[in-house]
Amino acid sequence: MNYIEVDIVCTPNNETISEVLSATLGEIGFESFVDTDTGVKGYIQKQLFDKEALDSLLSDFPLEAAFDYRVHEVEDKNWNEEWEKNYFQPLIIDDRCIIQSTFHNVPATFEYNIYIDPKMAFGTGHHQTTELMIREILNADFSGKSLLDMGCGTAILAILASMRGADPITAIDIDEWAYDNAKENLSLNKISNIELKIGGAELLSANETFDVILANINRNILLNDIHAYVSVLNSGGELYMSGFYIEDIPVIQAESEKYGLSFDHFKEKNNWVAVKFTKN
Repeated sequence: MNYIEVDIVCTPNNETISEVLSATLGEIGFESFVDTDTGVKGYIQKQLFDKEALDSLLSDFPLEAAFDYRVHEVEDKNWNEEWEKNYFQPLIIDDRCIIQSTFHNVPATFEYNIYIDPKMAFGTGHHQTTELMIREILNADFSGKSLLDMGCGTAILAILASMRGADPITAIDIDEWAYDNAKENLSLNKISNIELKIGGAELLSANETFDVILANINRNILLNDIHAYVSVLNSGGELYMSGFYIEDIPVIQAESEKYGLSFDHFKEKNNWVAVKFTKN
């Protein structure tokens, strides 16, 4: 599967512009983003790329900014090398967990040593939402709990949850590329209790329920699928969600409470948040 890389030059270029741009690009099918010195690089499956939709998004951008962009096709066989050389550096969280790739060779001396070789399926912990979810997992007791990771990407969250004692685990992503990458990362980390599936919320069935659900996706997908998550969440179960901004919490909370969830808390970093709900 080939992807389109759109290299967007932003004027001005600052954190607020890049974060809002990434969020809005996600609403038209872009899956992954990298901040650059001049703006943002976004990645979308070739068959989903719509130039008219991109032009409309940039012309109607909610903040005062100007954009220029270049488009080119990226083959999967080239992505690892590009990422390794330019973007992915080892990440240490709370001196407990290190996330690195096999080419880093940092000594595995932490409580949790996670190896991720990312392809187009991003999820190395460097984005604020992934880091927030990692911190939630580090502070939660998942021992012996069944767990679902929706939109698993590289499977980094499912891998850490397994290391923290969750069992069994199901990890789902709609992208075949993510599925293949997650499978490789499970092998790298010698994880055997995670079942990978390709698809979305339509795969969820009352025949398989969970004590914990992790969903780091985006606001619109979460709002659409919360009812499906609740349908497979055990009574007293925990739902952790991220992929949206602090100002989105009220609408996420309202939708969650419609289906019997109680708001527990949220954590925030650079306006991105992770929230926890409990099923009554």
